[in-house]
Amino acid sequence: MKKYYVFLDESGDHDLTYVDENFPIFLLSATIFEEGSYNGFVEEINQLKIKYFGTDQVILHSRDIRKCEGAFKILFDLEVKENFYKDLNAILNSTKFRIIGSAINKEEHIKQYGKSAVDPYDISLVFVMERLIHITKNDSVDVSICIEKRGKKEDSMLLQQYNRIVDRGTWYVDSGVFKEKITEFKFNHKYDNIVGLQAADLCAYPVARFIINPKMPNPAFEVLKDKLCKDNRGKILGFGLKVFPISKKSHEGT
Repeated sequence: MKKYYVFLDESGDHDLTYVDENFPIFLLSATIFEEGSYNGFVEEINQLKIKYFGTDQVILHSRDIRKCEGAFKILFDLEVKENFYKDLNAILNSTKFRIIGSAINKEEHIKQYGKSAVDPYDISLVFVMERLIHITKNDSVDVSICIEKRGKKEDSMLLQQYNRIVDRGTWYVDSGVFKEKITEFKFNHKYDNIVGLQAADLCAYPVARFIINPKMPNPAFEVLKDKLCKDNRGKILGFGLKVFPISKKSHEGT
C-alpha cells in the first residue's frame, strides 16, 4: 500500500462579502507527495535552511520571502537572493510531487448564484478531494491530509465540511471510496514547522497568480507548472487545475 501525504494551503480570501479587484479569486492548493519523496524533500529543505539561516527552524513562507521580511531580510543581498532561489528551485524541480489547484472566481460565483453562493472554501475542498481520489484510483493507498490551523471557528467549519464530504460522498465519488483511501485529516500550527505545509504555501500563490493573469511574468509558476496533475491528453485545466465557475476568462488552452 502506498502512503501519500497531502498538504493543503490557500491563497486569497474566501469571504464573499468583498472582492479584491487585484486578487478576485480564492484558491485551495493540494501538494501531494509519496512517502519516500516526502522524506527526501524534508531532508533537502532542512539542509537549505541550515545553509542560509543557520537553523532548520525557519518557516518558509511565500509572502515573507517575496517581501524579504523576518529571517528573509538576507535576500536584500541580491547575490544571496539569486543563490537561494537557485537552490530552492533545484529542490522543487528534482522532487517528485504533484499539485492540484481549485480556484473560485468570486465575482463570477456571486453573479451566478447570488445569496445562495456556497463558501468558496467548501466548494474547493470538494473539487480537490474528488481529484485526489481520481489520481489514486488505480492504487491501494493510505492518504493523510494536513492543513494549517487558521482559527478555532474556521477549523471547526472546515472539519464539518470534510466530514460531510466523506459521510455523504459527492456526485462523482462514493462515500465508501473516500473512507477507504483517506485515513487522516489533521490540522497543524504554522510554528509546528511542517515542511509539507511550507511546500503547499510556496505553490499556492504562483498558481493563483497564473489564474488571475496567465500572461504576467511568473517565474515561480514556471518552476511548478509541470507538477500540476494532467489528464490522459496532457491537459491541466479541469483536471489538475479547476476554475469555477467557468467564464470567458477561463484559460481553455491550458
